[in-house]
Amino acid sequence: MPEFMIYFRLGFEHLLDLGGADHILFLLALCVRYSWSEWIKVVAVVSFFTVGHSITLVLATLQIVRFDANIIEFLIPLTIFLAALPNILTRNIRDGNIEQRLSVTLYFLTMFFGLIHGLGFSNYLRALLGFEESIVVPLLAFNVGLELGQIVIVAVLVSILTLLLRFTTLKRQFSVVAISSIIAVWALVLMADRLV
Repeated sequence: MPEFMIYFRLGFEHLLDLGGADHILFLLALCVRYSWSEWIKVVAVVSFFTVGHSITLVLATLQIVRFDANIIEFLIPLTIFLAALPNILTRNIRDGNIEQRLSVTLYFLTMFFGLIHGLGFSNYLRALLGFEESIVVPLLAFNVGLELGQIVIVAVLVSILTLLLRFTTLKRQFSVVAISSIIAVWALVLMADRLV
């Protein structure tokens, strides 16, 4: 079981260190619109992301899917930008039907974006694995570590945002737009940096 714990820890720490900042920004872009009272929506959006990145993490680590790492490294900040954009553009929607359709669209886009992030995670995991003969345990452990890291990040982010809104005079919609705008600009900077 020590092998499981090693890869579990590596997955967990990868998401929490500065090397995983792009994934943290993506999760923040997804969850900034929610408070703890909407925890079911938070679980749904994070679950769709998990399904997406788990699929490509497995496929790419097993080398069933091959890709250009430079393209993936560019696409990851693009997904961050695209995840932040609806928070900025749909700030005044009050129609429940439109909001519900946007939520469903967001879930499936999140799963698609998860596919791209999974390819990014697989680069890191493949570098760690080297010439390991059996990758089932490391793959499972790394993915479980990523998931726990994701849960911790989302819980902390949603808690901070909920407290910020509860104990300040900031309006929720202003906070969502402001934070999402910062994320979008940061994502554009990352994209420009990765083009060079």
